[in-house]
Amino acid sequence: MRNRRHLPFVILGIFLTLSSYLAAQTVLPGREPDGRVLLPNGWYLSPAGKQLELGDLPLNMDIAPDGKYVAVANNGMGKQTISVVDTRSWQVIQNHPIGKSWVGIRFTRDGKSLFVSGGNDDWVVRYAFLNGVLTPVDTIVVGRPWPKNKIWVAGLDVDREARRLFVVGRQSHRLYVFDLASKKILKELEFAADPYTCLVSRDNSRLYVSLWGGSGIAFVDLKTLEVVKTVKVGDHPCDMVEAPDGKRLYVANANLNTVSVVDVANGRVAETVCSAITPDAPPGSTPNGVALSPDGNTLYIANADNNSVAVFNVSRPGVADPMGFIPVGWYPTCVRVLGSGEILVSNGKGGTSLPNPRGPNPEVPDSTAEYIGTLFQGTLSVINPPSSELLLKYTQQVYANTRFSRSSMQQAHRQNNNPVPSGSSGSSPIKHVFYVIKENRTYDQVFGDIKEGNGDAALCLFPDSVTPNHHALAREFVLLDNFYVDAEVSADGHNWSTAAYATDYVEKSWPTQYSRRGGDYEYEGGSPIASPSSGYIWDNCRRHGASYRTYGEFVENPARHGDSARAHDPGLEGHVAPFYWSWDLDYSDVERAKEWKAEFDAYDRDGGLPQFQIIKLPNDHTYGTRRGKLTPKAYVAQNDLALGMIVDRISHSRYWKESAIFVLEDDAQNGPDHVDAHRSIALVVSPYTRRHFVDHEMYSTSGMIRTMELILGLPPMTQFDASATPMFKSFTPDADFTPYTCRSASYDLNEKNMAGAYGQKRSGEMNFAREDAIPDVEFSEIIWKSVRGADSEMPAPVRSAFVRVIDKDEDGE
Repeated sequence: MRNRRHLPFVILGIFLTLSSYLAAQTVLPGREPDGRVLLPNGWYLSPAGKQLELGDLPLNMDIAPDGKYVAVANNGMGKQTISVVDTRSWQVIQNHPIGKSWVGIRFTRDGKSLFVSGGNDDWVVRYAFLNGVLTPVDTIVVGRPWPKNKIWVAGLDVDREARRLFVVGRQSHRLYVFDLASKKILKELEFAADPYTCLVSRDNSRLYVSLWGGSGIAFVDLKTLEVVKTVKVGDHPCDMVEAPDGKRLYVANANLNTVSVVDVANGRVAETVCSAITPDAPPGSTPNGVALSPDGNTLYIANADNNSVAVFNVSRPGVADPMGFIPVGWYPTCVRVLGSGEILVSNGKGGTSLPNPRGPNPEVPDSTAEYIGTLFQGTLSVINPPSSELLLKYTQQVYANTRFSRSSMQQAHRQNNNPVPSGSSGSSPIKHVFYVIKENRTYDQVFGDIKEGNGDAALCLFPDSVTPNHHALAREFVLLDNFYVDAEVSADGHNWSTAAYATDYVEKSWPTQYSRRGGDYEYEGGSPIASPSSGYIWDNCRRHGASYRTYGEFVENPARHGDSARAHDPGLEGHVAPFYWSWDLDYSDVERAKEWKAEFDAYDRDGGLPQFQIIKLPNDHTYGTRRGKLTPKAYVAQNDLALGMIVDRISHSRYWKESAIFVLEDDAQNGPDHVDAHRSIALVVSPYTRRHFVDHEMYSTSGMIRTMELILGLPPMTQFDASATPMFKSFTPDADFTPYTCRSASYDLNEKNMAGAYGQKRSGEMNFAREDAIPDVEFSEIIWKSVRGADSEMPAPVRSAFVRVIDKDEDGE
């Protein structure tokens, strides 16, 4: 019998969530007076237990058989290490560097050896382990390093006698079985999808392989080394744990909100456990780690995107009883339990978001820590097993930290007569939404010179003289100085910007790819494993009858000009502007705007304008100082003119009276910001925009998506757009139909990088063939010095003390 169990809907928790939100005075990310940490997406952190600093993006850990040590694999974009934690002193006693690693880490049963994945080096590193000290012994070679072989060594395990090593290749879709004495491959098994990890059964008779991209668990017989069964589970199965009696296997389904409980003897799912905060929550919890108490009666589930651990009583087979939640750090990736019952949780992004006023700039001491890709160092939460009373308090705290609730799915709180409806069934005078996605700028880089906003002029690289249209749009319509992207880089940025979510695949693989350790850029279509189970905003439009079209976003350029571009996602088939060019820095954004205008002119003349358009304007990314290419200022000025042209054309059309234009950057990775590394520029342009207004409300990427969904009559896709603050305050029922007039470029759009420009040699060596294929920290330094001069340095940090002051004008009362 298959049952579906879920955690109870706690009324007290909902009250705490609402009251904490309404009572909040400070709207900037960071530590609150009550000790909690406010994240840029509006969710809170208040981790239970002791917190230990680890390294960059801890993804997995293993406990030594004697329980005295824990080894943690730190697999982030920066320095990769193996942290060894002494469980008696709770100190990190060793941070052993490793060039490349990803997910796989396992002690032998005698505790004398530790095997660690070598990631895209395509080997496994074997360490001797004595008294908490790792000593490299040798490597077991799976294949030639990336890109000669594309294996991407991931999870691994060792049999009980340490005779055989089992390794999965994520990108090769294979299981490799090694004889450890000879280090020779005994067998290779190929799967139809990306595997994540493998687990030897307690009785040493079978191996479980989680098929991350295939929604299945392969059972491999360890005598015959053949797959004897594949059990269908949920989307993105990753971490697994077997019950002490070997009868049940618990599988985390990260792209859903569930854990599958597999009956091992029958080879089927006997029960599905929902780990979300409410049973009917849309995707967004991201359960990606599972562990059992020593007696096997308590199941712990690490919910990465809910920043919590869900707790279930599983003592009765088939009847998983919800017990509560435990608050942990930011993006928990793994949970394990000591023999003493202490709960260990690795938090991939640590304990807080941060500003980066002195980054990215490698010439400033320690500034590499201020690049967003390496800014957030992971932590380990050490939590004593809570009593029922303490678990109740923890549960209440998790509800207070969580923005999502059942009511937020249906209705958003708004002022009366706002043109943005409060629910998907409401009506709006706005019928057409234009969504412009740009590349990689912080608020301070562009709007730091606007005195009415919370900016730092010293960090402004592209002021009014370079971006006259951005500045005019912000001043004539609404200035948003408290807007935050939900992403760190373009890989997750284009997913958050189109889906209000980035899957665990995207979050866990981009640091490897971005750090040039190997792997392909697979984050804007073309790779099904990167897609969220809830789909993208165009899928949402299709499901609910809203017409849509894309101009460059999730589109593959044709082989040559004149051919048609093609969709990079199935949901966009038949909805692609065929001659609009996607990513290509040698193709002008002004030309993109002209191509868009050619189609829009036809719509303006003949009708039939889609309700929703996505328009990609990527050239504010720039070429750095590569010789013969445009300067960074010229590129940004080009991007500015293209945006002005598009807004001008819409505002002088018959559609203007029922249109809204939303503009954001997919991420903010390329520059400094004195408030938070996620703070970025955003624009809202419409006759219904509150003109000449500074909106200090804290908004996010997901909040912008939620606003567009409400206008288009679409329900939210994930927990994040459902819970985000819609941009009600930026709108007014009193329409002003005055059109916008594009400002002419005030900067030379043809300015080329001169010979000898700072960073020119490195810019010439970088790969600009697609987004973010360059070393971004170094690239950002080149842009800074191109604009400010080769001898310039970042100014000293200016810490903001900005708080919201509610007044009648701001609330419209």
